[in-house]
Amino acid sequence: MIVETGHFALALALALSLVQTAMPIWAARSNDPTLRQATFQAALGSFACVLFAFAALTWAHVTSDFSVQNVVENSHTQKPLIYKFSGVWGNHEGSMLLWVLILTLFGACVAAARNSVPPRLRANTLGVQGLITFVFVLFIITTSNPFTRVVPAPLEGRDLNPLLQDPGLAIHPPLLYLGYVGFSISFAFAVAALIDGRIDAVWARAVRPWTLSAWCFLTLGIAMGSYWAYYELGWGGWWFWDPVENASLMPWIAGTALLHSTVVMEKRDALKVWTVLLAILTFSLSLVGTFIVRSGVLTSVHSFATDPTRGVFILAILVLFIGGSLTLFAWRAPLLRQGGLFAPISREGSLVLNNLFLVAACATVFVGTLYPLLLEMLTGDKITVGPPFFNATFIPLAIPLLLIVPFGQALAWKRGDMLAASQRLFFALALALAVGLGVLAMSIGGPIMAPVGIGLGAYLIIGSALEIIGRARGYGARRTRAPSEIARRAIGLPRSAWGTALAHAGVGVVVIGIAAQGWASEGLASINPGGTLAVGPYEATLDQVAPRKGPNYEEAGAFLTIRDKAGEEIGKVETGRRFYPSRQMTVTESGLLTVGASQVYASLGEVGKDGSIGLRLYYKPLVLLIWIGAVVMALGGGLSLTDRRMRVGAPAKAKGRALPASVVPAE
Repeated sequence: MIVETGHFALALALALSLVQTAMPIWAARSNDPTLRQATFQAALGSFACVLFAFAALTWAHVTSDFSVQNVVENSHTQKPLIYKFSGVWGNHEGSMLLWVLILTLFGACVAAARNSVPPRLRANTLGVQGLITFVFVLFIITTSNPFTRVVPAPLEGRDLNPLLQDPGLAIHPPLLYLGYVGFSISFAFAVAALIDGRIDAVWARAVRPWTLSAWCFLTLGIAMGSYWAYYELGWGGWWFWDPVENASLMPWIAGTALLHSTVVMEKRDALKVWTVLLAILTFSLSLVGTFIVRSGVLTSVHSFATDPTRGVFILAILVLFIGGSLTLFAWRAPLLRQGGLFAPISREGSLVLNNLFLVAACATVFVGTLYPLLLEMLTGDKITVGPPFFNATFIPLAIPLLLIVPFGQALAWKRGDMLAASQRLFFALALALAVGLGVLAMSIGGPIMAPVGIGLGAYLIIGSALEIIGRARGYGARRTRAPSEIARRAIGLPRSAWGTALAHAGVGVVVIGIAAQGWASEGLASINPGGTLAVGPYEATLDQVAPRKGPNYEEAGAFLTIRDKAGEEIGKVETGRRFYPSRQMTVTESGLLTVGASQVYASLGEVGKDGSIGLRLYYKPLVLLIWIGAVVMALGGGLSLTDRRMRVGAPAKAKGRALPASVVPAE
């Protein structure tokens, strides 16, 4: 009965989302605030209904209700409880329901945000959000119903894909969707502003926290997905430029540009048209990513759907929202009034340059990802665009982008002084150069670009620290050298200043972790118990190979002892190959030994009849810095969100100078 009730709740959410879409239009025509209030109630009701539907599907999975097709195809009575929970979204239908749950969650949060968003803008935004919800709930009900019954019900299910039976499934998709779907709010704000014809600092102040929240979640989601693939797939890599990986990277890059653009708009009332376009493009890229994963145009360890017929519906969604919003933008954008002016050498100018590099980098990823798929769909020809293409196009854009980050922090608003900024950054440049040269001297004969990357990462970290110190010391007559006064001023700085510095320093940590992989090493051998395999500064000894039995799998486990070159034991590593009878699949479980920020990575191959095993061993220096840096970036964004200015709307202009509610005059 609970399954049918969940299905009914989903249908009710469809109706409420339609109400949520229609009420702002009716309220605008009748100028009735009561109808606007109904929009907020409909948004809360839609969330409640989708939440109940999601809970009903979760209950079916946890109780192993094999009368539900979704449970049959993705669960098993012997599966551990944590995977019964995470298995709810470990499939196409359940993951789309999670997608809509998060969509309505953000809508409910906007409906509840009474103080930070003006009522008219809030209602129009929820109207756009309601249309998105309506279309996706309709997609689920008509093509991807998670509540389809099976008659007669089988006694046992097929089990979840073994690659997905990992704690990473419980963390990665929810975080990724919170980022993906979170940008729908930025999109809805942009479309609502175009409809209303009013885009100003109040709009920028309203949209910025939602954009920053989505960016933080997407940063964590991408990092978690990278680490999950790193240890689960057994190939030792942290990024492979897979199309589905790129599908999440593209909105992240565009969202980063949008985040910086909203800062300029809020501070200087400039870049209005550009900011609105970025808000549209960011969510559009999220929709493109949804199409790549859900349409069946490719099969990946990340993707769930393999049914191309669903792609037609998603393609129609792309045409509706991307085509419709860009058409609206082309119609209304030329009528928007120009904002504040600023000199090219200024913090605004550096942020514009930052945007140009980010958009160019996003374009290279977009072309490299979509071109092979489009070519195969149109001609049937298959080509591979892999790491060599992306490394040759993306990295040359990323390096100058990272170089200008500290300069942008050091420049003043409206009109900056490049010479003064260079002088303030001289210490960071000198120290970073010394670090790079020192690393190069210690690794003569090694990779050349790795020390360059280490120096660049150090430059970003030091530059971020100098920004805080510089603001705390003050400039001109307010300048002080007293350490106690500097500390007092630093503590009193806005949290957004600390958050920005922390996020930029996190980028530096990521760069150092990536650069250090230039010294990674790999060993491969077939060894018997007692045999050894050396990699980097360590040596692994195979102690034994023993069978083990799990709740729903059988495993051949290899037990290794890791020693340094002096023969001192560093630690133990276990790796194995698991066989899942219900799926008739074998997967590799990697073994990891963490030494500081570095890791020794073991992956088991085939077990021979004589007891020998194929063993692949990696040494990954400072590899954990890649994911630690991403967490630091997200923490910086989260710290900025706690700033009071993020929670309080920008003051409205005086009534005598207020812009009309109609379209703002042309430039």
